[in-house]
Amino acid sequence: MVLLLCGAAVHSFRFDELIKYVDDHQEEYVQTLREWVAVESDSSDVTKRAELYRMMDMVGEKLRKMGGKVELVDIGEEQLPDGSSLALPKVVTAQFGSDVNKPTVCVYGHVDVQPAQKEDGWATEPYNLTEINGNLYGRGASDNKAPVLAWIHAVEAFKDLPVNVKYLIEGMEETGSNGLDAMIKSQKSTFFSDVDYIIISDCGWLSKRPALTYGTRGNCYFFAEVEGPKQDLHSGVYGGTVIEPMTDLIGILDTLISPSGTILIPGIRDAVAPFSDEEWKMYQDIEFDVESYREKIGVEQLMYNNKVELLAHRWRHPTVSIHGINGAFSAPGTKTVIPAKVTGKFSIRQVPDMDPAVVEKQVTDHLHSVFAKRKSPNKLKVKMIIGAKPWLADIKHSLYEAGKAAVKRVFNVDADMIREGGTIPIARTFQDVTEKSIIMLPIGGFDDGLHSQNEKMSRDLKMKNSI
Repeated sequence: MVLLLCGAAVHSFRFDELIKYVDDHQEEYVQTLREWVAVESDSSDVTKRAELYRMMDMVGEKLRKMGGKVELVDIGEEQLPDGSSLALPKVVTAQFGSDVNKPTVCVYGHVDVQPAQKEDGWATEPYNLTEINGNLYGRGASDNKAPVLAWIHAVEAFKDLPVNVKYLIEGMEETGSNGLDAMIKSQKSTFFSDVDYIIISDCGWLSKRPALTYGTRGNCYFFAEVEGPKQDLHSGVYGGTVIEPMTDLIGILDTLISPSGTILIPGIRDAVAPFSDEEWKMYQDIEFDVESYREKIGVEQLMYNNKVELLAHRWRHPTVSIHGINGAFSAPGTKTVIPAKVTGKFSIRQVPDMDPAVVEKQVTDHLHSVFAKRKSPNKLKVKMIIGAKPWLADIKHSLYEAGKAAVKRVFNVDADMIREGGTIPIARTFQDVTEKSIIMLPIGGFDDGLHSQNEKMSRDLKMKNSI
């Protein structure tokens, strides 16, 4: 439907004919998804790289059989921790139509997945697509194999495309899209030269109501390393005689955020865009139940009980999360050790108009300042590992008007206009490099369990009964 509305003129292909074609081929679509889910395309596991290569070949072959002009683009190698290198999975590009009188839409997606094992708590085998009560369970079902296939099958369903369509499908999104930024920059004047609009469907609805996504938070991910003695020490023999790196680390991490969620780093909120009255009103109209959200998470209390405040702090305010400590003893049982070196891992989700370079300096200066006050003989190193910028679109743009009209036509309701609290770096890359108009159009339910156990895609997106 979005493809129809992106077209410059009314198209002869009737909507009811399109719906009938999709319904008639539903089992075929599910079978293709089953074949794709069966491929363990885990980009974080280098031992499964052959599966990832196979997945990219399957995508290319699918598009080639549909008559597309397909290319598998080499994006180089990744350097492994042991010093060796491994070829990155090729990026699949495809083109359908080249009519200069029609606009060109580029669809982005990825077919790599997060790790999954049945022992993690899955009710079904994660790489064997299993249908229960109309829900299709499997790793990658919602993130992002089914949405990619939805866009492929949409083009397949049209007898005569109202727009030219291009695809860019990658295989390293879950580990940072290694090599993709350089590829996009190198093809700005070739593959992207005639692209008018870019569509991303790597996100989900907020509730049972369809949604369009117009913003994401950025992410600054830090390592804070504290190093002391030359080796781990016995706490009985040396405890009380040395200043322990773990004590220093816990001390400085405690200065990042207050118990109520206030970020304590000086200046960190200075660049945050003001919360306008118009935005407040839009949040007020969004379908979202705070109590259901709390129950789903499984906590007794949230930081905010008001819907607008909760959504604002989830989407358009920065936050600090502490993720883990490397070097600390975490195995079952007891071990009376004083770690010689520990590394705290934390991130700051940033929002417009924050700049990762400024955040990096603010965090580094703050941690070194509080560490100096401890007068510790240990050494502190602070390094920003990821510096992904936030992304924000203009919801009054014609592309979003087309998206709203498409949702209204298919679901007979107005779309919620939402943001994502997470980070989708490719959106900002597309915006900065190609300077094209971008829309995020979610194809997935609010309860799909992305990155979690029992990930699923529903045959009917209005369904919500999950195992």
